[in-house]
Parts: sequence; C-alpha cells; structure tokens
Amino acid sequence: MDDMIKRINELAKKKREHGLTEEEQAEQKELYKKYLKNFRNNMEKQLDNTDVEFPDGRVLPFKEAVKNKDKNNL
Repeated sequence: MDDMIKRINELAKKKREHGLTEEEQAEQKELYKKYLKNFRNNMEKQLDNTDVEFPDGRVLPFKEAVKNKDKNNL
C-alpha cells in the first residue's frame, strides 16, 4: 500500500510540473481506482466494528442505527 501511495504522489507531482504521458495517465487512473477500493473496504470494516450508544442506553451496530435513523432519532 505504501508503494502505491508513493507512486500516486510521484505521478501527481509530475502531472503538476510537466504533465503525464497517456500511459502514465492510465496508470494514475488505475492506481486511484485501487486506492479508493482499498479505502472503501477499510472504511466498511471499521463501520462494521462500530457501535452507536443512544441516550436511553441502547447500543446498536452502526449500520443498523443508520438504517433506522428516523426511528433512532439520528
């Protein structure tokens, strides 16, 4: 993952300073896609392990609390 971020940053810097070739643009697009997929998966796992505690003492998994947000006064 660190290598991917390093390469994304290298391409971003090159894009600002000199521009990118078509191959580099395609690589950058693919790296962004992979990075975002990884980020979303990690966020999903984080939310799966998050609970919401309500003032009345109820504790619900985040997704369940949000799914019923009107009923849970969110």
